[in-house]
Amino acid sequence: MQLNGDLGESFGPWKMGMDEQLMPHLHRANIACGFHASDPVTMDRTVALAVKHGVTIGAHPGYPDLQGFGRRSIPCSHDEIVALITYQVGALAAIAYRHSATLAYVKPHGALYNDMMADDAVCSAVMEAVAGCAGDLSLVMLSTAENSRYLQMAQPLGLPLEFELFADRAYGDDGRLVPRSQPGAVLHDSKQITERMQQLLASGELVSINGKPLRLQADTLCVHGDNPDAVDVARQLRQLLDG
Repeated sequence: MQLNGDLGESFGPWKMGMDEQLMPHLHRANIACGFHASDPVTMDRTVALAVKHGVTIGAHPGYPDLQGFGRRSIPCSHDEIVALITYQVGALAAIAYRHSATLAYVKPHGALYNDMMADDAVCSAVMEAVAGCAGDLSLVMLSTAENSRYLQMAQPLGLPLEFELFADRAYGDDGRLVPRSQPGAVLHDSKQITERMQQLLASGELVSINGKPLRLQADTLCVHGDNPDAVDVARQLRQLLDG
């Protein structure tokens, strides 16, 4: 299981996250592509940082919503979703090429990610977009009890899927993420986060916010860079996963 994090989400003089401190502890970097966050210079710097530390690069596209940080759902047609993802992935791929690097996967951001998991029409559009991009990219999706159904949706497109869990997010009894609007949705205590992941690796189970055991498949584990303890959490999780 590999550790991934959302990076490159600064914009102009406005800084978000601790990319330089976080990057060395990650296996994979989900780099914002300019729609929900970032700009060309930030994208370029973040790609260069990933290359420096030997971190696998993935595109992190979102809705065109800089003001709302991509966390607001925007109704889009099938063709609009395909186009906005293709545009963002293409931009990051061009910057990666400048640094003699390539993209390995796509992980949608925020509301686009949530909509993909909640609406099969959005999911189909996302899958079509990623399958149509150059480079044999995989699509990262939230691990749920419906993984096999998503694999069936992706199979005709020849699209590889990877399923992820979130180290610093609470889960409901249904195996879905607790919405950020609810208390306790985001975990900040590094000890609590690490202990949860130790349990996951030992037993294959996460515990929901109400104490229900959840058995979910995971190929990759996400830690958010906007957590105040993100660097410490990432360091501990990287040691745990590598060990």
